[in-house]
Amino acid sequence: MTSAPVPVRVARRLSERRLAILFVAPALLLLAVTLVWPLILALDLSVRDVRFIGQSGDFVGLANYADTLNSTRFWESAGRSLIWVVGNAVVQTALALAAALILHQRFPGVQIARVWILLTWIVPTVVVVIIWRWLLSNSGGMINPLLVQSGVINAPVGFFASRESAMTTLILINAWRWFPFVTLMILAALTRIPADLDEAARMDGAGRWKRFSRITWPLLQPTLAVLLVVGTLLSFNVFDIIWLITAGGPSAGTQTLPVLIYETAFRGYEMSQAAAMSVLTGLFLMVFAVMASRGMSREAGP
Repeated sequence: MTSAPVPVRVARRLSERRLAILFVAPALLLLAVTLVWPLILALDLSVRDVRFIGQSGDFVGLANYADTLNSTRFWESAGRSLIWVVGNAVVQTALALAAALILHQRFPGVQIARVWILLTWIVPTVVVVIIWRWLLSNSGGMINPLLVQSGVINAPVGFFASRESAMTTLILINAWRWFPFVTLMILAALTRIPADLDEAARMDGAGRWKRFSRITWPLLQPTLAVLLVVGTLLSFNVFDIIWLITAGGPSAGTQTLPVLIYETAFRGYEMSQAAAMSVLTGLFLMVFAVMASRGMSREAGP
């Protein structure tokens, strides 16, 4: 059987490319409308002097970026964002890994437990905030009486009274909110680990810790690396929980970059300054994502 002539094969390939472009075009159009166009508007806004929505503003060049980079509030908020991201990463990963290892076992009711753990992820953020503000309240809350009765503390604690305690409490609440998602990802990775490896190690006399450190943990590292990148990007942009519980207080102790950008735009009425902060934050996250992706590709090998 003879192959098709060269012009026919070229025409067929061009037709396939056009068809592929036709299929991809709606997604590219959606990305352009929802991502590229707002980015262009933000860049344009950041080089103007606009204080209220609807104003055109005069062109000021890179003055807003210079003011942002020289702003103490910006760098302090960036530091708090770093603490927020690292704290969430540690707590979420620890909780999710422990929960995934438990739910990977076979015991009565494991399917119900897997569904039940999703409830904290499904519950709307506003409901989560209301529940936790009530539980942690000094008047009528349940957490303080339980801690006092169990002897952990001697007197009720103001969880949002100081900068340090407020940030720690918010990290724990946000980690509790999102660790079920990380648990599902780790659980999915655990199901892909061949059971024969663990069984062979068990037959060779390896204990539970050695099987985890020599088999489970190395095979989980690619998934954990991806979750680290995704979790960092998601945690960095969290605004709702912080704003609804503390609004960045007390004394700006929980004022991360998203909160600072919101306050600059809608309380300080400096839209262009907030746009410059947003662009710089986006560039930072983009650089982090690219560097992390290259690091994971280098570890994965050719």
